Amino acid sequence: MTTSASNSGGSASIDPLPDELEIRPVARVSACVRPPGSKSITNRAIVVAALAEGDSTLTGLLDSEDTQVMIESWQRLGVAVQHDPGRSTLDITGCAGRIPSSSANLFLANSGTSMRFLTAAVALGSGDYRLDGVPRMRERPIESLLAALRSLGVDARDELGTGCPPVRVCAAGLGGGSVHIAGGESSQFTSALLMAAPFARSDVFLEVTGELVSEPFVEMTIRVMHEFGVRVTHPGPGRFLVPCGQCFRARSYAIEPDATAASYFWAAAAITGGEVTVEEVGTDSIQGDVAFVNLLELMGAQVIRQATRITVIGGSLHGIDADMQPISDTALTLAVVAAFADGPTTIRNVAHIRSQETDRIRALVTELRKIGAGVNEHADGLTIHPAPLHGARIETYNDHRMAMSFALVGLRTSGIVISNPACTTKTYPGYFADLQGLFK
Repeated sequence: MTTSASNSGGSASIDPLPDELEIRPVARVSACVRPPGSKSITNRAIVVAALAEGDSTLTGLLDSEDTQVMIESWQRLGVAVQHDPGRSTLDITGCAGRIPSSSANLFLANSGTSMRFLTAAVALGSGDYRLDGVPRMRERPIESLLAALRSLGVDARDELGTGCPPVRVCAAGLGGGSVHIAGGESSQFTSALLMAAPFARSDVFLEVTGELVSEPFVEMTIRVMHEFGVRVTHPGPGRFLVPCGQCFRARSYAIEPDATAASYFWAAAAITGGEVTVEEVGTDSIQGDVAFVNLLELMGAQVIRQATRITVIGGSLHGIDADMQPISDTALTLAVVAAFADGPTTIRNVAHIRSQETDRIRALVTELRKIGAGVNEHADGLTIHPAPLHGARIETYNDHRMAMSFALVGLRTSGIVISNPACTTKTYPGYFADLQGLFK
């Protein structure tokens, strides 16, 4: 059978989810899937199109909480935006790097990309801007980005002295020169600076200090910038040069399906011994998380790669040792798959995921133990020791990736109940409908 998720980002078409959702086991899955548009590409494309000169049309757009707060924020900043969720399109009249509104109060929920990208973008304005979010957002670090902006001549500070939002930016444009940014907390800091840098008053030379986590997401940013006509040079590891005097050029831009979302469907095939093909995400993808299938292959699954589609066929799974720093958003998916392997799996070098929607390492350890797996927690990851699994009520910590990952356990284990399944609206409102579609 075939299930299409191409319209499932449209929140209006999704039935409300209950407070708890029990997942029913299946024999195996066999399906062809197209997840909704990439959240990471969508929010980058919105920023770039909003800063461009002229009228852009984005197609294949994801409609979720994270993208909605980004769209609403640009409207508050005075940029003309027309969103058609039914057609998954967005028309934007760019501001050519000049923020129209001289003041704005932006609420960004728990969208890390929106908070970090917009903090840098509003520095291009002339006025006073405040950015805030939900309580968890007030625990997520941003001081490294603020310090980098201050070194470029921007009055940017956190209001509470915690190094976290709420953020206040008193802007008068972006200076230039050399700037250092810490790479160990979030690649979004680097991406935020890169997208604002073309409009600085002089060239911006950006140097990342320490290891740059999730580097493929920075490469994604540069690819999107290039598609809109801006040149970024990469003179060495962790070094980026953005010449001034450039402006993003408006265009029509197609957003490919989300590779992180695809990981759940590939994992479903691996766990059930089934077969799932994800359409329009293949070896030509600009998303680093496509590399998740490499780990499934190491564990024993069969992977068939093509330019615009990838198929995973499940088999006998064994444990692996995985450095998941480049694709850390899929660490939760792999942790769940590891519970069905025939030996231990270690996920390492992902300490930074403790500062995301929740402390994801601690949450994984807690919930995996709850269903019967043996788990050792490490400072930068965890080791999963497979054991007979049993049903449990899964706490999701208002984290969309916890809900989507642990739902996969229920494909093989009776009694798995997902609490607060609606937290998936952050990035994938139609996830549970599409998961159900795998085995209708």
